[in-house]
Amino acid sequence: MKKLFLLPLLALGFTACSSTGAKVDSATADNTVDSLTSVVYHIKDITPENLIKVYEALGKEAKGEKVAVKISTGESNKSNHLDTALIKDFVHKINGIFVECNTAYAGNRNTTEAHLQAAKDHGFMDIAQVDIMDAEGDTTITIEGGYHLPYDIVGKNFMNYDFLVVLSHFKGHQMGGFGGALKNISIGIGSSDGKAFIHSAGKTDKADEIWQNVAEQDDFLESMADASKAIIEHMGDNILYINVANRLSVDCDCNGKPAEPKMGDLGIYASLDPVALDKACVDAVFNSDDPGKEDLIERINSRHGTHLLDAAEKLGLGSQKYKVVEIE
Repeated sequence: MKKLFLLPLLALGFTACSSTGAKVDSATADNTVDSLTSVVYHIKDITPENLIKVYEALGKEAKGEKVAVKISTGESNKSNHLDTALIKDFVHKINGIFVECNTAYAGNRNTTEAHLQAAKDHGFMDIAQVDIMDAEGDTTITIEGGYHLPYDIVGKNFMNYDFLVVLSHFKGHQMGGFGGALKNISIGIGSSDGKAFIHSAGKTDKADEIWQNVAEQDDFLESMADASKAIIEHMGDNILYINVANRLSVDCDCNGKPAEPKMGDLGIYASLDPVALDKACVDAVFNSDDPGKEDLIERINSRHGTHLLDAAEKLGLGSQKYKVVEIE
């Protein structure tokens, strides 16, 4: 199967799934992998300066007339969405536009008007323009060779962007087990009806029918992989991924009353391979010496969360073999 994530070849010698990669200066980092192993950059301290450092380590400039920054605006003031003070300088550096789509459940973000108000309340509009991409409807992207979905239903305005920065808060998720880059581009870029299409594994494309048609768990996760495939193939080389692993609640930012995190922050991770990136974050949780990790591990395992990584890898979206490179 063609590997969509492959980068220029590097002499063999990487240790797969290593967590002790060589330290590099972010200004001179060489973002290369061999045919099986992807690089994931990591910096421990979560600061605005280090967010820019980990972006620069990737060696890929987010450029174009319109650069989308896919974030979660957060369901409420209690949600653990990314702090605007953390991401402000980075978003300004790349001249990004925040992009989101409306939810498929009743709440604070299920209509464009309410969603824009939530974005304003949470400070995103103080940084940059916010585009609710399905405000004027949706459109489809064909999926060839997926598990369940023949197409992905995305916010109509998604088609207006030249480059996509997937800026995700890595944490647990009440339905998917964990939420990272793959969740952010699948469910996150799906319109309200597109979210229903994914959650139902193609049984309904109507948001008001989502809860009567929830798919079997593994089918749902495979449908997330399908939708991720659509986004990745549509963007081609014009995409990069950053996960901020902080406020590690078992609940997603779509939860207005999330459980308090039990474990400490893990840092900022970045890669051009979303599968390797999410895998590295999951492994960092499992391998942590923080005793508070047990709740998050239970959440991931009880939802078969790592099946998403298996499904995405089989679709050629990335590799679960990776090398972590620490950034100073």
